Amino acid sequence: MKPNNWTETLLAWFDGFRRELPWRESHPRNPYHVWVSEIMLQQTRTETVKGYFHRWMEQFPTIRDLAQAPEDQVLRAWQGLGYYSRARNLHKAARQVMVEWDGQLPRDRKALGDLPGIGAYTVGAILSMAFGEKVPAVDGNLLRVLARLYGVEEDITGTQGKKTITALAEAAIPADRPGDFNEAMMDLGAEVCIPKHPRCGECPLRESCRALKEGKTEVLPVRKAKAPQKELAAACGLVCREGRYLLHKRPAKGMLASMWEFPMVLDPDPDKARAGLEQLLEGAAGPELWHHRHVFTHQIWHMTGYGMNGGDCPEEGSPDWAWLAPEEWDQRPLAGPHAKLAAWLKKTVDSKEKV
Repeated sequence: MKPNNWTETLLAWFDGFRRELPWRESHPRNPYHVWVSEIMLQQTRTETVKGYFHRWMEQFPTIRDLAQAPEDQVLRAWQGLGYYSRARNLHKAARQVMVEWDGQLPRDRKALGDLPGIGAYTVGAILSMAFGEKVPAVDGNLLRVLARLYGVEEDITGTQGKKTITALAEAAIPADRPGDFNEAMMDLGAEVCIPKHPRCGECPLRESCRALKEGKTEVLPVRKAKAPQKELAAACGLVCREGRYLLHKRPAKGMLASMWEFPMVLDPDPDKARAGLEQLLEGAAGPELWHHRHVFTHQIWHMTGYGMNGGDCPEEGSPDWAWLAPEEWDQRPLAGPHAKLAAWLKKTVDSKEKV
């Protein structure tokens, strides 16, 4: 199979069916827009990202604006997207770009890859889409499409499988339209060559697809089975003092770093989680007022909001603990699951005040 045969077909399809997305609007492409959109799109649906991208650019229209913003503002802008290390790395990288590159993203592969949060895929996306460099952006869509197209039976999550498909992409990517090639692969993978039940009848590459010819579209790509998610009970304490509720800032490192939450204890055993919460707050966990199941990549939290009988701040005066009224919660970046609890609690408080 000659690469240019199917790449020409792919690009012709892309010219007619490309998705209209806000970060694709500028011509030439804005490197900052490419960078932010690609970071947002990691682990997040495109439809969700559209609104966040618009709001982000209103708050931080340039790398300089992002670099100068306080971290809490950046995290609040990201609230709801999850995987908050992405926002923190964007912020750190923006500051580094201001210091080392005078506010302009470097065009050098190594320099880009040295910035916090920018891996090989994002390097390829920025270099190809913003700077016209002949570099593939190897994401899950490209891996899946090329594994099926060429009938690659190696595990695409493994080092060798990625190496094989990256080499195929490097051979196929055209020098005159590298950015369009990468975006066409993304669109094809997102809309047609989807993980389960691919829409082969709509695919512009169906005549060249080895997996389709061999009846392996539901078998390929090969992926190592994921480890099962850890299930945890999350006991959350609702402690109120004169209309203000107790909130806690999570540690600066680790899951949901630096985000705010209602006091919470995690444990596989719900009884132990509840007992741990009572010990933390020195109060008795009262009625179960709220339930929510929150799914992360590696964990599932079964959350319960307890009305506390008594209870106090474990570290009064610490900057990591605060008594805040509901109207003040928006001033702090709330961890996604706790933002849901806050929304429920606000609604409950408002309805009681109206009675």
